Amino acid sequence: MSWTPPGARERLALLKGSRSVAIVGASNNPARASFFVGTYLLSSSDLTVWFVNPREETVLGHQAYPDLASLPEPPDIVDVFRKPSDLPQVLDEAIAVSARTLWLQLGIEDAAIAEQASAEGMNVVMNRCIKIEHARFHGGLHLAGFDTGVISSRRGLG
Repeated sequence: MSWTPPGARERLALLKGSRSVAIVGASNNPARASFFVGTYLLSSSDLTVWFVNPREETVLGHQAYPDLASLPEPPDIVDVFRKPSDLPQVLDEAIAVSARTLWLQLGIEDAAIAEQASAEGMNVVMNRCIKIEHARFHGGLHLAGFDTGVISSRRGLG
């Protein structure tokens, strides 16, 4: 079995078919991408968001969990903000809780992890931001200064 990256339609289907996301490596530091992504998902999605970080008690006012096994129920998506050397442990935890999708944030890619997760029946998205993908499909790329990228044939007034 050879893993291939999901196209836009598949990523949209993954997001639409998911009810929950666990942000592994969540942080209370507003300068961290996981903080920004958590803020966005809480305010702009219908997803249940769980924060996973053994060093935090709460993140964005929500309980933080030490690991995926401590969550109230298995997450549909495990969104990873951890260094590449931590991926095998995160994948093992995701498999153990029967998560459906392993989502590696921007800058995180590991072909061996993708192959292993895929062999376990998991969907895998790598090197993509779940916030950007959600916003792209739900008309929110204008938030926080992102250009919507909308191309129109309408002529300007002028």
